[in-house]
Amino acid sequence: MGTVRHECLDRILIANGRHLRQVLTEYVDHYNRHRPNRALGQAPPNSPREPNSGTGRSVQRRQRLGGLINEYRLVG
Repeated sequence: MGTVRHECLDRILIANGRHLRQVLTEYVDHYNRHRPNRALGQAPPNSPREPNSGTGRSVQRRQRLGGLINEYRLVG
């Protein structure tokens, strides 16, 4: 609860219950599929590991929650 509050809810003005559900759904998806976890060697909890080879690959950024959160992944 502390993580979602500090990283998300303390930075967004929530308008109503529907808006809260939308924000929490987006944040939970980010937290489980994209956010690095130290215990998993910086891999997200619910995502397959990508090979560490960076040859010929570029970085793609995806903004979530209106730019509050940025996700990065290797492409190419």
